[in-house]
Amino acid sequence: MNQLELMKVLVGPVISEKSTRSADSENRFVFKVRKNATKPQVKRAVELMFEVEVESVQLLNVKGKQKRFGRMLGKRQDWKKAYVRLKPGQEIDLSVS
Repeated sequence: MNQLELMKVLVGPVISEKSTRSADSENRFVFKVRKNATKPQVKRAVELMFEVEVESVQLLNVKGKQKRFGRMLGKRQDWKKAYVRLKPGQEIDLSVS
């Protein structure tokens, strides 16, 4: 993949209590990624965008919740989440990016 396609792999960071806690304690960051993204693509994309070294990547498919809109039933889209662990000494500052 070229650099332009790699930049499209990461959709955005997931900011929650759990992801903030894991970033502080385990040096592990959570990103929303494209549904067809693979581990090597996510690793290269994070290394390209944030100029850090990635130790490991774990991918997770998140199922969309069923929601009710009045009498109509709807469903949110399924999406993919990536847990990215950085090598010791590496850091990402998501508040600036």
